[in-house]
Amino acid sequence: MGATVRDPLAGQLLDGRYRVGARLARGGMGTVYEALDTRLERPVALKVMNPTLADDDDFVARFIREARSAARLSHPNVVAVYDQGSDQGGDGSGDRSVVYLAMEYVEGRTLRDVLRERGRLTPREAFTVLEPVLAALGAAHQAGIVHRDVKPENVLMADDGRVKVADFGLARAMTSLSNATTRSVLIGTVAYLSPEQVDRGIADPRSDVYATGILLFEMLTGAPPHTGETPLAVAYKHVHDDVPPPSSRVPRLSRRIDDLVRRATARDPDLRPADARALRAELEQVRASLKERELDVGGTPLARAEASDTLVVPAGATAYAVAETGPIDTPPPRRRRWRTALAVLTVLLLAAGIGTAVWWLDTGRFTTTPPVLRMTQAQAAESLRQQGLETVVGEQRYSEVVAQGQVLDSQPPPGARVLRGGTVTLHLSRGPERYAVPPVVGQTLDEARATLERERLTAAEPTREYSASVDRGLVIRTEPAVGAQLPPNEAVTPVVSRGPLPIDVPDLRGKPAAVAVEQLTGLGFEVTRKNRYDDKVPADIVARQRPAEGKAPPGSTVRLVVSRGPRLFPVPSVVGLDVGQAQQLLEKAGFEVSVLSLPGGPDQVLAQIPAEGALRPKGSGVQLSVF
Repeated sequence: MGATVRDPLAGQLLDGRYRVGARLARGGMGTVYEALDTRLERPVALKVMNPTLADDDDFVARFIREARSAARLSHPNVVAVYDQGSDQGGDGSGDRSVVYLAMEYVEGRTLRDVLRERGRLTPREAFTVLEPVLAALGAAHQAGIVHRDVKPENVLMADDGRVKVADFGLARAMTSLSNATTRSVLIGTVAYLSPEQVDRGIADPRSDVYATGILLFEMLTGAPPHTGETPLAVAYKHVHDDVPPPSSRVPRLSRRIDDLVRRATARDPDLRPADARALRAELEQVRASLKERELDVGGTPLARAEASDTLVVPAGATAYAVAETGPIDTPPPRRRRWRTALAVLTVLLLAAGIGTAVWWLDTGRFTTTPPVLRMTQAQAAESLRQQGLETVVGEQRYSEVVAQGQVLDSQPPPGARVLRGGTVTLHLSRGPERYAVPPVVGQTLDEARATLERERLTAAEPTREYSASVDRGLVIRTEPAVGAQLPPNEAVTPVVSRGPLPIDVPDLRGKPAAVAVEQLTGLGFEVTRKNRYDDKVPADIVARQRPAEGKAPPGSTVRLVVSRGPRLFPVPSVVGLDVGQAQQLLEKAGFEVSVLSLPGGPDQVLAQIPAEGALRPKGSGVQLSVF
């Protein structure tokens, strides 16, 4: 006999804390060991990463983030994450880091072990397992965590009856690896992947709802709904095939259970319950609506049951078995045999009639509405006609995702159970709700706001620009432009005119008035002119200007004050007056007086320059000739 190969981690002390014991399980991500936390003296389950994964720095970093996120999740039905770390050379190699996750140790077995032993469960048993699973997932969804890998191997059933869900967030960490690395990991979990995970690589709480629906199907029937020769073939079926009703494999299962599985495993995520909490509420409603005998249908499948005298017949029929209590010594008389055969035939015919009636009342007169979402009206009507259903068109609704003219919604919804010949109402999409930006050029800001509101749009804070063609305060244009199609209540920015662009105002003080007016009007300014006497500025010269400098918009007014020269006053007549009197009179009138005296005279004014009545400005001189 060859020597037994010893696990290199067995007996090792990882990170100076965890004493590794017996190996419990091995998977694509790594190996799970029973271990002892020597610091807290408690048993733990130690998940040690596969060495190829531990060598990937990106994976390790993402694994640590997801493990920390999962560690914050505290719920009685969630396997607790205690610690995460690494140990250099913990596998005995001395040069390889061992990445591990310390988790709660649950004594018991997995749901996979139970299904291998039992084959399938009754609805009562399946609901008892599924309810705590949904409670755990619901707590995770509420905390913003998606499990991404719900499967029987991750549902732990403790010896004391508790049900716990393990490996939260680890599937997300696996997505950091290349396809070549993860392909072997997904082989074991592809049976539970949602269509959006397969087709688009995305997952949200509805993806966990889908996987839980597959889990319920497998518990009730003993096998997953989709099988194939390769993982790719199974993945293809998830994307393109609906999950069959569990009653197609276990005939006596209630249609309410079929409906629950159908809703949970709808290929379109929008048709599933929003998260695990919503699915749990539906599960409780279905369980409350079932009769006791409906909860105990199924159990161990016939392929796993021991041989018996049970007679199996199609659903809707009834089997009668007569147990023989002992050997029959002599055959019954011919008449007795005939009567017995007639009685048996009568019972069988009656049973068949009752079975047919039950089938018709419970199943035969009903059909299922086909999936018609995103079909055209004609396509949907033809699909419904083939199911024996009539079509009416209901209201049209706006949709951002469903094209105009396609089916947005139907009542009853796809998969609903309806009477044959019934009517399905189709609600068609009007496409995205859009409104054209109206023309508001030339309107005031208040008028533009009112116009936009009438078109179910709003006016944003305006911007302002100079414009030579649009008056100040009026709208020049909008952003987006007129005619642009926008969602309701979208903001449109009016661009409002600040008037023409200001230009330099020339300083024309001291220039002839005619020259100043011509220059200003040539620049586009309006000019006003006032003439005033000015003792210092000559006549017809610009004395003052407003504005005299800076900038002003074309069309604005420039005011000019033009000098009329000094104000003139008549020179009074003083000829014949005494020189003293004449001098006093002229000075009082504001003139300067000079006297030319001739000898021998009587001191009377004989002549004056300028003469009487001449117009002169005040302060000018008057010469007197005195004899």
